[in-house]
This record gives sequence, C-alpha cells and structure tokens, in this order.
Amino acid sequence: MPYTQSLLASGLAIGYHAKAAPPTVTMPRLKAMVSGAIGGFLDVAFNFNTQAMLDDNLLGQFFRIGWKMVMLGDETWLKLFPGLFKRHDGVSSFYVKDTVQVDQNVSRHLGDELSRDDWNLLILHYLGLDHVGHIGGRSSVLMVPKLKEMDDMVKLIHSSTTLSQGNDQGRMLLMIVSDHGMTENGNHGGSSYEETDSLALFIGLRNHVLDYASVIQQIDIAPTLALLFGVPIPKNNVGVLIKEAFDSLKEEQHLRALELNSWQLLGLLQAQLSGLPCRNFPCDAFSDHQIAGTSECYHRTEDMLCCLYMEAAALYSSWKSKRGTESASNKDYSSTAAAYYKFLKSASEWLSRRSTDKPVKLLAVGLATMFISCVILSSLMFCRVREIYLGRRQQSLNDSMNGWSLDDTFILGVILILVTSMGSSSMVEEEHYIWYFVTSTFYLLLLRKTAQSFSSVGVKSGEGYFGMCFTFLLLISGRILRGWHQGGVNWTSLPDISKCLEQAGSHYVKLLQLVSAFLVISIGVFALFSIQFKQKYFQMVRLSFLTSGLLVLLHITRYQDYTFSSTNYGATLLAQIVYAILGAATIGTVVALPWFFPFPTFNSCPTDNTLSPPSFFHGIQEKFPFVELRDSLYVIGWAYILCWCLLQLLLQQPINSTPILLLLVQILASMLYFASNGTHHKEWIEIAALYYLGMAGHFALGNSNTLATIDVAGAFIGLSSHSTLLSGILMFIITYASPMFILLSLVMYISMKNMAHLVIPEKADAGDLLMMMIGFPCLVPLVVNSILLTAYTVVLLLMRNHLFVWSVFSPKYLYVCATTLCTYIGVFIVAATGTYTHLVLAMRRRKQVPITNNTR
Repeated sequence: MPYTQSLLASGLAIGYHAKAAPPTVTMPRLKAMVSGAIGGFLDVAFNFNTQAMLDDNLLGQFFRIGWKMVMLGDETWLKLFPGLFKRHDGVSSFYVKDTVQVDQNVSRHLGDELSRDDWNLLILHYLGLDHVGHIGGRSSVLMVPKLKEMDDMVKLIHSSTTLSQGNDQGRMLLMIVSDHGMTENGNHGGSSYEETDSLALFIGLRNHVLDYASVIQQIDIAPTLALLFGVPIPKNNVGVLIKEAFDSLKEEQHLRALELNSWQLLGLLQAQLSGLPCRNFPCDAFSDHQIAGTSECYHRTEDMLCCLYMEAAALYSSWKSKRGTESASNKDYSSTAAAYYKFLKSASEWLSRRSTDKPVKLLAVGLATMFISCVILSSLMFCRVREIYLGRRQQSLNDSMNGWSLDDTFILGVILILVTSMGSSSMVEEEHYIWYFVTSTFYLLLLRKTAQSFSSVGVKSGEGYFGMCFTFLLLISGRILRGWHQGGVNWTSLPDISKCLEQAGSHYVKLLQLVSAFLVISIGVFALFSIQFKQKYFQMVRLSFLTSGLLVLLHITRYQDYTFSSTNYGATLLAQIVYAILGAATIGTVVALPWFFPFPTFNSCPTDNTLSPPSFFHGIQEKFPFVELRDSLYVIGWAYILCWCLLQLLLQQPINSTPILLLLVQILASMLYFASNGTHHKEWIEIAALYYLGMAGHFALGNSNTLATIDVAGAFIGLSSHSTLLSGILMFIITYASPMFILLSLVMYISMKNMAHLVIPEKADAGDLLMMMIGFPCLVPLVVNSILLTAYTVVLLLMRNHLFVWSVFSPKYLYVCATTLCTYIGVFIVAATGTYTHLVLAMRRRKQVPITNNTR
C-alpha cells in the first residue's frame, strides 16, 4: 500500500497496532469500537444473527446531535444500528466466496458520496480482504491486488478530502481501521497475536507524528472519537484516550478530556466496587498534601485505583490554580497528564477483566440442571452395567468378563485425567496431546491383550493373528494422524506432515488428495457391492453412492484448487447435485431397507456361536427378527459411513483428505478387532474407546480450542448465495467430522457386535433385544459427554475472573457445548435408526409376510 505508507512516512497519518479482544469476529469488534465496551463470547453466536445494539454508543450520540450518516458495505452495521443512516447500501458479510462484488458495491457509490456535502459521517466497510483471507490465507495470490485496491481507495478519499479542506469546507478526519487480524490460514476468532493485531490509522489530525508503531487497545477508539467530536463518552466504555490524537489541542483542552475520561471510568469502578473509598466526584477539590499519603494505599486494588485518581485530580487542581501565573510550567502539565494516563490505564485493565455481568443465580440453576442430568445418565449406565454383567455372572457365560480389568481402570481414568486438566489453561490450549496419549495407550492395551490371547485362542483359529494385525494398523494410522497437523496454540509453528506437503508444492497435495479420495470411495463402494442383496431397490442405492463418489472425484479434479476455492457456477451446481444424491440415497436406505430386506427361508444363526449353543439363537430368532435386524443395520451403517466420508472429501480442505482415509481405516480396524474377539472386552469399554478415538480425530483434522481453526470457506461449497442456516450446518459438519463419524459408525458396530446372548428368550419382551443392542451405544457417549460438560461448567465458573477467561476458557466452553450438540444428534440418529428398523422388521414378522422371491 505505497500511498498509505507515504502518508505515514511524512507524518500526515498516525498508525497504531490496535489490539482487539477475543472473540475476533466482526460484530463484537464493531460494538467495541463504537461503545468502548468488551463483549462476551456469546457474541460469536450473535455474530450470525446480529440484533440491534441497545447500549450507549457513538453512532447513537451522533444521531442525537443531528448528524447525518451514510453506510456502505457490511450489512452488520444496518442490523446493529437500524434507522440511523440517511443512505445505505449493505452487502452480506458471510458469503466469503465473493471477493469482488462486495467491494465494488461500496466503491461504485464513493465518487458520488465524496462530492456531496449532506453527511457528517461516512462509513465504508470493505469485505474483500477478509474474504480473500478465508479462501486462500494471508499468502493468497489475491491478497496483493486486493491491498492495492484498498490503497487506491485511500488515495481517492484523501485527495478528495484535501481538496475540500482547501476550499474551506471544514476539517475532515479519515480513519482506517480493521475489526480483527487473521492467522496464516486466513481464519480468525481466537486470541493469537495474528488475530488480535488490527489496524487503527488517523489521517487529518495535523500533529505530524512520525512514530506510528505504538500499540493501543481497540476499545480506545470510542472515547477518543467521542471527545474529538464533542459528544459524551459511551457510558460502558472502558477505553482510554489515545494520547497522540490530542497533541494538537491546547493544554487545558487535553487535560479536560482526560478529566472527563477519568470521571467516566471512575463511575464504572464505583458501580463495580460499592466500597470504593474515593470521595464523590466531580465536586471534590484535591490539594497537594493529599498526594503524600498515596503510597500507603497500594495494599488493595480499590485503594490503588482510588489513590491514582486522587493524585491525578490533585495535580490537575494544582495546575489550574497556577495557570496564567509565572509559576506555571510545562512540567506541571506533563505530570498531570501522566498521572491521569496512569489511572486510566490501571482502571481500564481492571474493568476489562470484569467487563461482563454474571447472573450467579441463573448460572447456579443451569449448573444444577447439568448435574442432575449427569447423575441420571450415570445412574442409568450403572444400572445397565450391573444388570447385564450380574446376569452374565449368573449364567456363567464368561467369568473373565465379570471382574474388574485394566481396561476398565484405564477408561475411567481417562475421564479423571480430562476433568483434572480442565483447570489448567495450558492443558486446555494443548488438549490434543491428552487425546493422542489416550488413544495410543489404549492401542497398546489392545496389543497386550491380543498377545495374551494367543495362549487361549490358539493359532489355528487365526483370531490372534488378525487381532495383532488390526492393532498394528491402529497404531500406525494413529501415529500418522498425530503428526499430520501440529495443533494447539503454542507450538503451531513447528513442522508437521501437512506443512511439509504444502512446502513441497500444491501438486503433491492434489495427488495425495486424489489417491485418498479414490481409496475411500473404493472401500465404501466395495463394501456395498459385496453385500449379497439382489433387489433392484438396493442396486439403485449402490449406483447412487457410486455416482456420488465419481462426482466428488470430478469436483476435486476440476474445481478444487489448493490456493483458493472455486466460485463458478459449475462447481456450485456439481456440489448441489452431490448433496441431493447423497441425501436421497442415505435417507432412502434408512427408510426403505427394513421394508424390502428379505427374511431367510433357511435356518441361520450368527457365526460367533461359541458363546452359546445354536438353540439359544433359534429361540431368539423365533420371537425377534434378530438376524435381519443385524444385517439391516450393517447395510445402513455402511450407508452412513460412506455418505459422511463423501461429504468430508467434498467439504474439507484438500490437505485433510488423507486424515479422512486414516479415520476410516481406524474405525474399520477397531470394528473388526472388537467383532473378531468376541467378548474379550466389555461393550461399554469398546464404545468409550471409539468415542475417545473420535475426539483424537477431531484434533488430528487441524481443529483446536480456538475459533481460528474453524473452516469458514468450506461452509459455502455448493451455496450460490448466503444462508446463515445452511452455511452454519456445513460449518458444523466440517468442524465435527470425526466425532460424528464415530457416532454414525456405531450403527455398524451394533450389527457387528453380537449382544443377543445377553437376552433370556423365555423372559424377554419385545423391547429387551432392542435395548440390549442400542443401550450402550446411546448411553456411553451421553454419560462421558455429560460428565465433561458438567465438570467444565464448574471450571468456567471458578475461572470467571481468570486472566485467560476470554482467550482460553470461554472458546473452549463453546466447543464443549457444540460437542454436546454433536453427541446428542449422533445418539439420536443411532437410536432412531435402531428403533425404526426393529419396529418395521418386527411388524413384518408378526404379519408373516416374508419376501422369499429373492436370495441374499
């Protein structure tokens, strides 16, 4: 931006690094700049559904004194301040694929607006630079042209204002600000330096300051503009006047501005600290002798803040008494200004940490509700475990399953480790290490148990060898996943596999993406075609998934570019076709398969009949469609898995295609290991281990506990225009790819894991078999998630005044809540699928209308 740089170099502009408070998203940052207040992390959610701003703010003050305002650009301004603008032309800020029209829509009005003299405030909110970052990152090929375009706009506006001021049309202030920064990948929302480092540039103050590298707080903009233009400071402001902005004013004007800012902050302090020992203001007079006692007031925060204010007020009173006399000196003025700034900085820092009200009673009710829910779910889980394994002990089916094992201790110990680590901000930032440790350790426990099983299983059966192969496959794929992304916050700059591939060149990433996608599609399609189900309906299902896979490959080869996403019509249409075919095929499989699935005309029983004699399963089969239920859920489970994999290949960043393949390999290896080892593990242990695998995969895909790792660009693939609902759903699908992947795969786990031997045919009713099959897959994820949610809620309340409450604990809590939503959605899908399939098959069995004209 050469023209802007020339203004800074010549002293015609003052530039600052304006530090933004998290969350670094647009709406709360705009509110901070116009009100001087620090919002909460709930503003992240409100950012997608902006409501009118009711708090005291600069635009409201300007409107009350009769200013005419014009706004061009981001429509967030129109939602925050409805009815305040004389003219406006807003554009959506969330359709990030558009990097051209969003800025042209602003610039096309600029010439006309600069020639008018019927406005007092003109707001131009350009979105293109932000969208370029989301699509291609800071190093995008679109970044330099976009910065040059912005520099041309600065030149146009400055040249026009310089001409108008030369014609005696009054002084004009041009201010250039950014609401937030961005990471190397172009995302934002967290608290890293790159995200919080924003811009504040003042042109037209006439003070010719050459040092423009100072750091201010973004909230300092509000009181500065308020006092420069002679309106009251917003009442909830916690910002401090920017010193250089007032250097061109007279001494009494500068000190008066500092006094007004101090009164405003002192009012907030007195509202927060009812016992503040300062005298009432502004009528109190302070004398020099009061300053001598300030040193003894630094024992408590309240005393320190009060004494700093009293010292500044006393110095100001002394300066006013000496003004106009020979004893007045510039040193007195400088000392008074320094004392005011010292108080203002201290008060601002303290108020920033206590900026939001906390309704303790409401929080207590919410926490009590979570605790009750946790207790209920845990009780149901405990009763289920006791009922099943007590009954198993009475049947003496497998004595090794009835005792307490190392696996049980480890799975429960993991929950204790997670709960304990939540109180450490560093462990919250680097949570992925815990999940990696958990999964790796569990794989080693599997390896240990597999090695021990050789003596009991025998070499001829081959189960021990297969179990060993599956375990090593899990260890190798898990190690690659752990090294794919260097996650967390503190060590993201360290090398990892993804960075090496990016540095090697985009063609390597493209090749790996194509190979991974081809393998994923091949595995899924092969599984569907290997199922011996010859009805035309199922042939259509197979063809639909095959077509979707080929279309995804076409989208990858033709439209997905590693530098930035395609925005043409063909890419959008192709993605929409994939969505439609996948949705129809998956829903059609779930809804129609139980109605068309053939009942066998021959006697059959599950292959793992070593647990109980065949007569036991015949007793079950006579009362329930057990075999058909398992086989139907197996097919539906594959439909869920393949649909989810294809969606991720379409939506994820190209570099994440290989992790999707590795996650699929881990899920299949785990399922086969658990199925091939009979009842060597308790079912709730296996499901908890799968849940932990899903959380480890969540971080292996590049996610973290900061909002900056959320992939915004992928949330607009297949959308021709902005839709908050649809883009939000796609964003959720991308972010929670791994946890939802695991939950959907539980449908196939139910079909592969035989639990019917736990049912006594003579005593069972219609719901016992269903409960036995879906009980643990539904309860275990809910219990684990409920414990973690309740524990972290307690931690957040305890840490509400912590230094890192906004930068670390709050964004983590948003992720915990979103994980809870993901868990409940996944569990609902599993429960609904199992229940629906069971009811349809049971109804068909009662009506005795088996389909026998086809073979399986």
